[in-house]
Amino acid sequence: MSPLRTLFLLLLAAVIGAAPAQARPRGVLVLAAASLQEALTDTADAWTARGHRRPVISFAGSSALARQIEAGAPADLFISADEDWMDHVARKGLIRVGSRVSFLSNRLVLVEPPGGNARLTIGPGFPLAGALGKGRLAMADPDSVPAGRYGRAALTSLGVWPSVSGSIARAENVRAALALVERGEAPLGIVYATDARASARIRVVGTFPAGSHPAITYPLAVLRTSTHPEAEAFRRFLLSGEGKAIFVRRGFSAR
Repeated sequence: MSPLRTLFLLLLAAVIGAAPAQARPRGVLVLAAASLQEALTDTADAWTARGHRRPVISFAGSSALARQIEAGAPADLFISADEDWMDHVARKGLIRVGSRVSFLSNRLVLVEPPGGNARLTIGPGFPLAGALGKGRLAMADPDSVPAGRYGRAALTSLGVWPSVSGSIARAENVRAALALVERGEAPLGIVYATDARASARIRVVGTFPAGSHPAITYPLAVLRTSTHPEAEAFRRFLLSGEGKAIFVRRGFSAR
């Protein structure tokens, strides 16, 4: 079974499991980029504490989520880790007009396992290939997943991509790339700064210059097919001062 079909079935199960009877309607169903796990769980906690039904959240790579939306996934909100995949969904006419807002930003970092000893200053021509040796560089898939595309853009702009492009350990999302480094299966990896902050099992080697890659922004939108009565209210909560403060505590920058 393909990963996309598996994700689609999991989403259906989440909806069915959250509402087995009319007397127990589910909360807002959110499809969110994998890098938002801790922060969005915190916002769900805060929303629930206000007396609302707890949101049902499915985390995956933005590319996989966008394709599931295109395939008819029964969701209410989409939060992408880049503008391109939200653009893709918008071009298909699948987001509610006027609901799209880019509300967060992030940074890109190079990480290694805690016992690593890489001594690298990230800049033009920095010796990443030498630091990898015979190991591989863990990244979200640079052909489709936002974190991987940002990483490839940064390495390309710094003139390093050709020397490491044959040594990439491609992961389905940024958290899977992080896990490869945490387990010591890759000596180095490229993830978001917020992912590194969420893990006690990696060490940050350095931060990529902001100008080395496109700005990392997170757009949010209500899906056109959503009929949930709290979809727009939860969107407004995420965009509120209280909501953004939760993301900031997890290392994101509010826009």
